Amino acid sequence: MEVVLHAGVHGTEADRLIKGLLRNADLLHAAAVAVPGPARYRRSLRDALQALSDQPPDPGARDTLLQQILDHETPGRLILSNENFFCVPKLAVSRGQFYPRAESKLADFREFFAPDRIELFLAIRNPVTYLPDVFAASPHDSFAAFMEGTDPLTLRWSELIDRIRHTLPDIGLTIWCQEDVPLIWGEVMRRMGDLSEDEEILGEFDILQDIMSPEGLTRFAGYLADHPDLTGDQRRRAAAAFLDKFAVDEAMEEELVGPDWDELTVDLLTELYEDDLEEISQMPGVRMITP
Repeated sequence: MEVVLHAGVHGTEADRLIKGLLRNADLLHAAAVAVPGPARYRRSLRDALQALSDQPPDPGARDTLLQQILDHETPGRLILSNENFFCVPKLAVSRGQFYPRAESKLADFREFFAPDRIELFLAIRNPVTYLPDVFAASPHDSFAAFMEGTDPLTLRWSELIDRIRHTLPDIGLTIWCQEDVPLIWGEVMRRMGDLSEDEEILGEFDILQDIMSPEGLTRFAGYLADHPDLTGDQRRRAAAAFLDKFAVDEAMEEELVGPDWDELTVDLLTELYEDDLEEISQMPGVRMITP
């Protein structure tokens, strides 16, 4: 069986993505892909993995969990999602790293699902907006306490991905940027479900509703209805064109809560993030979803 783990990161529409997949549950079921509701497995899986710190997994633990969360015969592909898989928000940055416990958590997951092929799906985000957002989700009173002395200019997503690759080289990695989500939402769902690029799915452009004017959405929907034979790539290009013309400026802006950064710092963090994306795109064994 193929087991897909969607592990966030925090602040990247993780629960919204799994809800989008559940809307397409019948289509996925027909393709032998199971998408159980998160309430059916998050606590059970967490408890099972925590037990691995003391001893190897019970030989029947995997099968017992699968019986709890699946309504039918074992699928060819199982999708699990939890943005807190690596840790809760307050621990997302520590020791100068993003998610310092990520590889150990994944190693436990790999051990638990030893008979299966594992794929990790991960969205990443510009630290300019990610750090304030995850700080706001933490119990810390100050941004400095949340950062624990880490200089944001030293943080790299490529470092996290490199640690995962070297610790668990047999795990497939699929990465995308939160900033691209309005244009690639459908593509992310297709890749998670291992569906063809041109497979019609529900909610492919749901995120556009947050950032495009009602007029733009109406015109875009009309364009798609008039051009039913567009490929996935053509649909994304069309979405980009309509977004360029009908984007709601206020929805594209984010207020930074917590850090006292000047404009120069924000620009530098963004430039470093863009350089980091280029490095990630060239990593062997990493698949990036882009518009």
